[in-house]
Amino acid sequence: MKAISYSRYGSADVLEYGERPDPKVGPDTVLVKVRAAAVNPVDWKAREGYLQAGLEAVFPVIPGWDVSGVVVQPGAAVDEFAVGDEVIGYVREDFLSRGTFAEYVAAPVRTLARKPLSIGFEEAAGLPLCGLTAYQVLHRTLKVREGETVLVHAAAGGVGSLAVQLARHAGCRVIGTAGPHNHDYVTRLGGEPVEYGDGLAARLRDLVPGGFDAAFDTVGGEALRVSAETLAPEGRLASIADAEVFSYGGHYAFVRPDAEDLTHLAGLAEQGIVTVHVDQVFTLEQAADAYRLNERGRTRGKIVVTVPWED
Repeated sequence: MKAISYSRYGSADVLEYGERPDPKVGPDTVLVKVRAAAVNPVDWKAREGYLQAGLEAVFPVIPGWDVSGVVVQPGAAVDEFAVGDEVIGYVREDFLSRGTFAEYVAAPVRTLARKPLSIGFEEAAGLPLCGLTAYQVLHRTLKVREGETVLVHAAAGGVGSLAVQLARHAGCRVIGTAGPHNHDYVTRLGGEPVEYGDGLAARLRDLVPGGFDAAFDTVGGEALRVSAETLAPEGRLASIADAEVFSYGGHYAFVRPDAEDLTHLAGLAEQGIVTVHVDQVFTLEQAADAYRLNERGRTRGKIVVTVPWED
């Protein structure tokens, strides 16, 4: 099969497009013909070696954890899916090797859900990792409740945009940091945009004098510090970007595959309650350029890579 892979840690220049062996289908896995795969910052951080303390790399590594596609072969123990089923997945294993930037991926059943029929493969590919991250942080870590006020950083990004929608669906007031060019977008999502940068803490206090009930940091550094400063006395803080959150009494969160959570998110997408904005689309051969664009950190929504389809 055709795939993107890398044989050593490094920049996007180590990514190569070429032939890789077809994946083997284990008893609890499903062979998925990939239609689209989404780019996430964690992908290039893993490629550069930042995750090697916790995730062993078995080189050559095919990157990518997000996928949408069609089942072409269920494993011997699988009865949840059949040939022809359209699926989405956050296909993360406990090591780096068999990713989704390929024509096929053998996905463990625990990582998959049925694709929402009302959206296309490109949009669907952007839902799993970011959607699960937003959902699990809001409902498992921060335990947001109706009527609360929630701060979401980088509210126009992949995780942030879904967090805004999910928090609004939970009945919360949502303040989202974003650049001025994204303020209309954040408003359409249901959030109240505020510009990040110098003076952010003062702007947030003007909007929410009593402090935030919950703050969701997706950036780290200064954004994390401001989040801690603007919390209500009993406010809760979580970060997916900076372990320094522990020093502020908050929680560090890392998303996990969960078929039940992903099925719930797919249902929300089917109903139009959450949407995924696809910013740019690349072909599989152009995956290195897709990663370079993602590394700039200015994407609205998701960058997606598509794989040619033949019946």
